[in-house]
Amino acid sequence: MAAKKAKIVVSACLLGENCRYDGTSRENSKAKYLAKEFDLIPVCPETLGGLPTPRPGAEIESGDGIDVLKGKTRVVDMTGHDVTACFIEGAKRTLQIIKENAVHRVILKSKSPSCGVKNIVRNGQKISGSGVTAALLRYEGISLEEFD
Repeated sequence: MAAKKAKIVVSACLLGENCRYDGTSRENSKAKYLAKEFDLIPVCPETLGGLPTPRPGAEIESGDGIDVLKGKTRVVDMTGHDVTACFIEGAKRTLQIIKENAVHRVILKSKSPSCGVKNIVRNGQKISGSGVTAALLRYEGISLEEFD
């Protein structure tokens, strides 16, 4: 009988799922390679939060995901719609999946308003800060890694 593999949550777009705002993926060979040693659980916080694919791109208006969680700023899509509630719901559902599966390692997509661990994008520029999901997971003490 094969040994049970540890579980890792990975941004679904890194595993080839076409769930990004523009209907594409950002397939990452390093992320996919992990399937040899781990059971991978793909998540897309934005779709978990109820957003469709494709959808208008979105950005955190000011600050970063921590500020969104504190109610100090919003996530707004490129058409001007406030999608903050969807981003927060997706973060909460991602956390629930992590807890239900006793996951201790999470790999998220860089520069995303949901998943960015170290950087997000505002007005087309990469800036320091975390996305909404990354901020919630970090607050909960979950170790995060970031892949491009």
